Amino acid sequence: MSEALKPEDVRISDADRQAVADRLRAAHAEGYLDLAEYDERVTEVWRMRTRGDLGRVTRDLPAASAAARRDGTVFSATPGGVAMKVLSIIWLCLTAAAAAGTSVLALLTELSPWWFLVFSAPTGAVLLTLWGAGAGRARRGGR
Repeated sequence: MSEALKPEDVRISDADRQAVADRLRAAHAEGYLDLAEYDERVTEVWRMRTRGDLGRVTRDLPAASAAARRDGTVFSATPGGVAMKVLSIIWLCLTAAAAAGTSVLALLTELSPWWFLVFSAPTGAVLLTLWGAGAGRARRGGR
């Protein structure tokens, strides 16, 4: 008969390792670890195999702060997140320029000041749809 596997003996994934590395980064940023200890622990994390191993490197750290869990990041640090951030900034700049331009034209002519929406609404809808589908979005909660 095979014996039941203990929770601390369960193998970990790269996502589990990354979550612990992120927690160590937050602990370093908050001053709990100096740079040498942070580097040593992160290197150790990527060599670990089980959940019990991961618990050893964070055992002496306080629970992750609420600020570290919810850092307000909208886009992830992945290439997709960077692309979405850049595209969103470009869209905001073009929308602001179009709004300013149509406002000036509205003052000089009888043009509606809302004409900039012809340019910004469709592209904004595409960006919003991509973000809503998860493209480049930062993960919430468990990290």
